[in-house]
Amino acid sequence: MDEFLIGEIIPVPYTFVPEFTLYCDGQEYPVQQFQLLFALIGFTFGGNGSTTFRVPNLKGFEPNPKIRYVIVTNGIFPDRY
Repeated sequence: MDEFLIGEIIPVPYTFVPEFTLYCDGQEYPVQQFQLLFALIGFTFGGNGSTTFRVPNLKGFEPNPKIRYVIVTNGIFPDRY
């Protein structure tokens, strides 16, 4: 997944979550486990304010019922200008 930016949201036509991604379904995850992703999105989509954060919930916004959105957790850390 080195060709994707951490935090990039991509559509996938799979019934499984690809390696180094998480479904964009509003789930809560530990900050410690996904530090780079948390560094980019922080508590924007929720969390407990200290040890957990949430990914965006894009369920229902898919262009096709067989498509799911995932967010990249490992790859290139985007430059901030």
